[in-house]
Amino acid sequence: MAIFTSGGDCAGMNPAIKHFVDYCFDRGIQPYLIYDGLEGLIDGNIRKANHNDVAGILHEGGTILRSSRSKRFFDYEYRKQAYKNLVSNDINKLIVLGGDGSFRALQQFYHDFGVEFVGIPATIDNDIFGTDYCLGVDTALNMIRNATDAIRDTSSSFKRACVVETMGRECGYLALISALTCGAEICIIPELEYNLNSLGIKLKEEIINGRNYIVCVVAEGTNQTQRLVEWLECDIGIETRATILGHVQRGGSPTVYDRLMAVEFVSFAIDTLSQKDIKDGLVIIYKDGKFDFVTIDYINSSTYSIKQNLLDMAINMVK
Repeated sequence: MAIFTSGGDCAGMNPAIKHFVDYCFDRGIQPYLIYDGLEGLIDGNIRKANHNDVAGILHEGGTILRSSRSKRFFDYEYRKQAYKNLVSNDINKLIVLGGDGSFRALQQFYHDFGVEFVGIPATIDNDIFGTDYCLGVDTALNMIRNATDAIRDTSSSFKRACVVETMGRECGYLALISALTCGAEICIIPELEYNLNSLGIKLKEEIINGRNYIVCVVAEGTNQTQRLVEWLECDIGIETRATILGHVQRGGSPTVYDRLMAVEFVSFAIDTLSQKDIKDGLVIIYKDGKFDFVTIDYINSSTYSIKQNLLDMAINMVK
C-alpha cells in the first residue's frame, strides 16, 4: 500500500503521511511512499517507508513527499509506465491526498489497470462536494485570522480600510468563515450578491459616529479586490490598503484539529482499503460528524455549497 500527495499542498498532509506509515506497520502492512505526486508515480520515485522517514514531521506544514500537477498522466503510455512502477514494487493499493482533479486522474488509472485507491480530500478551498471538511482548512483559516488581526491593528492606527483577499477559487468558504470570525464589516464572496450602495450608507454613518477603520474580506474568485479598494477610497472617502494573502494560506504548522482529522481520515482510508473490494475508487468524506466513503462519480455529480446558516450570518456584511 502506498500514499502520495497531489495538486495543491496544505497543512495536515505531513501528519497524514506520518500516521499512514505508523498505522500500516501496526496493521502488518508494508507502507510505501511515492514522491512528487503523479509525476513521481510515472518516474518511479517510490520507496519502502520506515519510521525514520516520518519522524519529526508532525508539526511541519506542506508535504515531505512533495507534489505536482501532471500533464503527462493524461497520456495512456505514461499511465502504463506508472502501473509498471507499482507492479515492480508489488503495490496494488493507493491512498492519495488531494482534490477532485487528482481523484479523477486515479479513476482513469483504475479503469486502465484496476489499481484500487482511496482519496482523502485535502484542499484549503474546502470545495469538494459531499464532504463538510477537507484536510488543511482549519490551519488555513488560522493563518488568515492571524494575518487579518495584524492588518486590523495597523489599519486602526492610521484610520484606514483594509481589503484582505483570500484563496478559494470559486468557493467563498475561506473568506466567509474568516470574515465572521475576524469581525469584518464587509464580506464579498461568489455565493452572495452584495449592494455597495446600502453598505456605503451604513459605513458612512458609522464613520460619522466614530468608526476609524474598516475590514473587508474578499474571495479571490469574485475578482473584486481592486474595485473595492477604489470604492472605499472614492465613495467612502477612507484611505485603503489591499493585502493579497496568497500562498501563505497553504503554509504553517498544522493545527490540532487538522492533525486529528489527518489521523482519522488515514485510519478510515487504510481500513477501507484493507477490508473492502474497491470498485472504481472511493473518496473518504466527513459528513455530519461521521466518516464515510462515496464514489468518484458522486463527488463529481454536483458542486459544493456553503451551508445556508453560514451564508445567513453574513447578510449584514453584503447589504
